[in-house]
Amino acid sequence: MSVSRALMRLFCVREIEEEQRRAVLESALGELQALEVALAAGHLRKRDGEALLARSIGSSEFADRMAAQIEVAAARRRIAAIAPRLAAAEIAAAGARQEYLAKRLERRQAQTLIEGAHNLHSLESGRRDQQTLDETYGSRIHRQRREADRRNRLD
Repeated sequence: MSVSRALMRLFCVREIEEEQRRAVLESALGELQALEVALAAGHLRKRDGEALLARSIGSSEFADRMAAQIEVAAARRRIAAIAPRLAAAEIAAAGARQEYLAKRLERRQAQTLIEGAHNLHSLESGRRDQQTLDETYGSRIHRQRREADRRNRLD
């Protein structure tokens, strides 16, 4: 009993689906990481703008103060724009991870079935080989006894 072609085909399909889901997961994680980097850059820009604003308060330069306020406002807008996208990307990455794990489980189940069929085939083959050896040995012993009996009768 060897592994059926249908089972091998199922395994191949599951393997391909798992690879596709893995690629989707890697893409989602890449996007998530890019958004996290952008959010960190936004916070850094905001912090730098606030530091510039703090320095400009002590000086008499109105343009520096306005530039610092604009920088802080732009950074806040950027953070506000990135935050919901980041949340959506986290949800998408979690969903992609779940889909990948489900496909990996399906592929491993098919692999387990194939391994079980191979093991069963090996076991049956071993039994047949042992049975053949037993029959050969039994027939040899029987032949030797028959020849011994014939020699005893002739003597």
